[in-house]
Amino acid sequence: MQTYAEVLTYAIPFFMVLILIELGISKVKGMSVIRSFDTVSSLSSGLTNSLKEVLGLAVIIISYSWMVDHIGLIEIESKLWLYLITFIGLDFAGYWAHRFEHEINILWNRHIIHHSSEEFNLACALRQNISAVFGVFFFLLIPLAVLGVPAEVIAIVAPLHLFAQFWYHTRLINKMGFLESIIVTPSHHRVHHAINDVYMDRNFSQVFIIWDRLFGTFQEELVDEIPVYGVKRQANTWNPFLINFQHLWILVKDAWFTRSWIDKMKVFIMPTGWRPNDREQEDPIPYTVVASDQVKYETPGSVTMHIWIWMQLVINLTLMIHMFQSFADTSFLWILLYGLFLALSIYSYTSLMDRSRLSTLFEVMKIILALVLIRQLGGWYGLDEIIPHGTTLFVFYLIISLSLNVYFLNEDAGIKPNLTIST
Repeated sequence: MQTYAEVLTYAIPFFMVLILIELGISKVKGMSVIRSFDTVSSLSSGLTNSLKEVLGLAVIIISYSWMVDHIGLIEIESKLWLYLITFIGLDFAGYWAHRFEHEINILWNRHIIHHSSEEFNLACALRQNISAVFGVFFFLLIPLAVLGVPAEVIAIVAPLHLFAQFWYHTRLINKMGFLESIIVTPSHHRVHHAINDVYMDRNFSQVFIIWDRLFGTFQEELVDEIPVYGVKRQANTWNPFLINFQHLWILVKDAWFTRSWIDKMKVFIMPTGWRPNDREQEDPIPYTVVASDQVKYETPGSVTMHIWIWMQLVINLTLMIHMFQSFADTSFLWILLYGLFLALSIYSYTSLMDRSRLSTLFEVMKIILALVLIRQLGGWYGLDEIIPHGTTLFVFYLIISLSLNVYFLNEDAGIKPNLTIST
């Protein structure tokens, strides 16, 4: 976990720089690629996923190390071939894991957060889940285990394979010639994120587009069919915690209330979007039938509120990096509580974007937890050693945060919403 935290300490600022570059290029091109709250929601989702991964809040049913020890038959001598085979094997496994998440009702809950943005930009690449708490796709790595690929090699290649999927989440790059036949390009992935009927459930590949071509799921981006992004059942919230579990909540309610005992079980394993007939009639859920009819989710907020929300994002990102750097000197329990503080904080300001009164409750919970931790630790995780009077400044932030939360919830809701950061 500490090693992964160190990697993220460098990777996150790098991603932020690329997002700023995308914004700059979009302004030069006169394109609108970023909406303020949507982007904050995407980046905040990235923070929650980083917290989950670093804190190890997931259950691995069968570890890869166990599989290598018990079913490994071959030992690959060449380092070059070892890493190349590992990369290709992870990409093959990634294609099928990705496809299963789209095609099976319960598994869609693990992936819906990534598709929930109604924009398509580098920020939405960071919309990653916290709902995948069980590692269910271990069986897809059996081929690599049989080949005797060490777990240490997987640990090195997997982050590289993941980061290689970041760059193509953009509308600024058109088709890329012969590369369209080899790797996943922005054009391919725009198709994947679109809710147009012709584009639905296509282009699952992660790095090499060959898997879609082999298994019949490839779709080219069409000139006369502009992609519309998001999900058919719109999330209608900026809060990444709510988005992560919305679909699961629908499934649980359908399983509980449907009168058919068969449907109570089927609802989890049927194709994504399937619902029992009686639930469809008694509790219909609106969804976008024609992609071009989509009305994007938006909430009101003054320019000052938008500025404060962005400040909250930067402050919480900075605190998360501080948490990562505290790993070596702090027990896991205290780190876990630091993570809980950040989760409460992110829940609060993303709920504020929704103009939800719950945001104040989470703001108060965040302050109470922070004050308890400060009392127990004699300060905020060694912050005074980094910044003079660091804990005092931190407490001042808590007071300002609560005050502005109450203020913005009560400001004129008729203020023009939406800041689209482009021309």
